[in-house]
Amino acid sequence: MIVRNLNEAKESARRIVSPDGNWESTRMLLKDDGMGFSFHITTIYEGADFQMHYQNHLESVYCVSGKGEVETLDDGKVYPIEPGTLYVLDKHDKHVLRAFKEMTMACVFNPPLNGKEVHNAEGAYELEAETIA
Repeated sequence: MIVRNLNEAKESARRIVSPDGNWESTRMLLKDDGMGFSFHITTIYEGADFQMHYQNHLESVYCVSGKGEVETLDDGKVYPIEPGTLYVLDKHDKHVLRAFKEMTMACVFNPPLNGKEVHNAEGAYELEAETIA
């Protein structure tokens, strides 16, 4: 059994802050845990407005708190995000995420992340990033 505490994980190497200052993510479950997916609690800072394109991963995102929107760039559709909203990037959707009020998100990635990933120039995570010790 794996048991982790969010507050303890936030005080460890499991907390990753984006170089661009848009988000921070506490990686609660990673590839080395052997579950076939990773689970993160991510904070999107108020005012964040950035493009992502997970070419190597599928992601589902559940909003715990805050307010914002996600826009899919292929069709220009905009979806509001508020507590209780789930959005799923099931087609490697190129998208823009905007936070009007700081958002706390529960995120699942498949395949699982290794731990130290941050977005590359195309807004994706690499498949073989550095692991957290």
